[in-house]
Amino acid sequence: MTANRASRFNRRLLIRGAAAGAAVPAVLPTAAQAAQRDPRPSDAKTSNAGTANAKTSDATFQWLGTSGWRIDTGGGRTILFDPYLSRFETGLFKKSFNPKTPLTTDGATIDRHIGRPELILVSHSHWDHLNDVPYIAAAAPDARIVGTETTYHLLRALGVDKARIAVVRGGEVLDFDGLVVEAVSSRHSRNDSYSYFAPGTLTGPPPRPQTISDLPEGDTLAFHVTLPDGLSAFLMGASDFSERDAAGLRPDVAMIATSSTSATHRYVPRLLKALGHPATVVPVHWDNFELPLDEGAHRDPTIDLDGFLARIREAGPGSRILLPEYATPYRF
Repeated sequence: MTANRASRFNRRLLIRGAAAGAAVPAVLPTAAQAAQRDPRPSDAKTSNAGTANAKTSDATFQWLGTSGWRIDTGGGRTILFDPYLSRFETGLFKKSFNPKTPLTTDGATIDRHIGRPELILVSHSHWDHLNDVPYIAAAAPDARIVGTETTYHLLRALGVDKARIAVVRGGEVLDFDGLVVEAVSSRHSRNDSYSYFAPGTLTGPPPRPQTISDLPEGDTLAFHVTLPDGLSAFLMGASDFSERDAAGLRPDVAMIATSSTSATHRYVPRLLKALGHPATVVPVHWDNFELPLDEGAHRDPTIDLDGFLARIREAGPGSRILLPEYATPYRF
């Protein structure tokens, strides 16, 4: 990474580690302090020992389940990443998966959680990432969407105005009035057969999608977002990555997708090293995303979350770990 790049994105600043207010939990420096200050269950938050210089940021981050996030800046601006809130049943977690499950939208739940977004970032086009974006685009007519060419064509087929969609491939650095978004070429998670559900890309609008199998992956992105106050976050939608494209980003906080297999070689240590060992690591996409959001996070039974946390601790002993709860505002 060049000196100019480091200066431009202010990536060398470390993350804030003290609570900013009782209503918005911050990541705490030790597990003991977390237990004292945070009344939630003991397994809701874990932390490695480590030090970090104080950094001022009023931004709040809320996990929307799966890999989804709502980010609210101190200046009242809202960014959404992979906002999937409808969480309908496909049989995925009951060993009766139906790829012809109709696409449905839970507008009432979406409305409660999205605020007034000005920017929607989409990692890839599978239903648990893209399904709710057309509804949100209609509810927030000023919001701009950033995603792949496949995401563009699917949204066009679902009625979204093409003028509102910015197509990226990875490598683009976009400045939204002081909110800087770097698209990072990434990769989709792999199963035990070294493959994944619904691969494929689109070069033109398809017939209007009706079922989850009508939404192919269409390449995968990650995003490095630098807020106007300098705080930076790395957002992943799937548990694989391009080591060369992620190298040197140095985010303050990294939302990393949890892997369910060992198909990707040394996923955690390679990722944390490429990112420069972020001060805070937040595992995501470890939940059963077919249960209602208001029930709280239930673990995906196919994922060894405890083992994943142990790998983070081993590979990044100086990083704090936050295991988030749904719709809970955190400051970093």
